[in-house]
Amino acid sequence: MREKRHYKIIDASGFGAVLREERRRQGYTQQEVADYSGVGITFVSQLERGKPTAELGKALRVMQTLGIDFFAEPRS
Repeated sequence: MREKRHYKIIDASGFGAVLREERRRQGYTQQEVADYSGVGITFVSQLERGKPTAELGKALRVMQTLGIDFFAEPRS
């Protein structure tokens, strides 16, 4: 079974870093992730670099392609 990782993401750069790390861990190229997600390679590249205005729907598709779940938790 795969080790579970948890990340505290506070900005677009952190979000992109998680996607890049997981993509590389799985051995995918940006082009492969783009193709599997139905987005362009430019979008994947910008997302990984932390572009703050990335379209949420597309970003969620990339997450789904990489098998990353997204949880929101209220701060205590």
